[in-house]
Amino acid sequence: MTIGVLVVDDQPVVRVGFAALLASQPDFDVVGEASTGEEAVRQAAALSPDVVVMDIRMPVMDGIEATRRIRAAGTSADLAPRVLILTTFDLDDYVYEALRAGASGFLLKDATAERLVEAVRVVAAGDALLAPSVTRRLIAEFAQRRAPELDPAPLATLTPREREVLVLVAQGLSNHEIAELLVVSEQTVKSHVASLLSKLQVKVRAQLVVFAYESGAVVPGLH
Repeated sequence: MTIGVLVVDDQPVVRVGFAALLASQPDFDVVGEASTGEEAVRQAAALSPDVVVMDIRMPVMDGIEATRRIRAAGTSADLAPRVLILTTFDLDDYVYEALRAGASGFLLKDATAERLVEAVRVVAAGDALLAPSVTRRLIAEFAQRRAPELDPAPLATLTPREREVLVLVAQGLSNHEIAELLVVSEQTVKSHVASLLSKLQVKVRAQLVVFAYESGAVVPGLH
């Protein structure tokens, strides 16, 4: 299956370079490019890409607001384009806010070509790009630094197994890794994750991680 990609960056050289790299992959189709967040929102609506590779700091509209609007425009979480954030700095308030806005993960701009290609495929498959310890450190650090903005009440609706899966997701484990740890099938884990997304009213796996820290389900340093 071909993965449609929209590349968004306000620096032409960077944007064209990323687009050329991704277009060289047989399973990718670069459907468009944009230089501002506002243009990205319009292009996403018109072109329906599977993945938006999004710069975070841009004029007119930044990547955070563009991510929020792109994710909100879909009639369901599965139909809205998934967003992969590209950033220069890993420990960055902007990255944290982008994850809260619905981005599926982030990648540093100095990542290798192979890593970028892999990241787009991971995000297109519906997974979160959260395995690197730096991502969990980022979320833990900023969750500690701010007053909680998410209502922890929905935690009470979770079954003990769902809470267990939520903690493991927050630790960056994949469905396969969780299945092995809990000695259940991967399909069972997928069902639990789907239930978590529904009960906690979030759209992507990365937001489960943010919710886990902000609600207190996971306490930094204790897992």
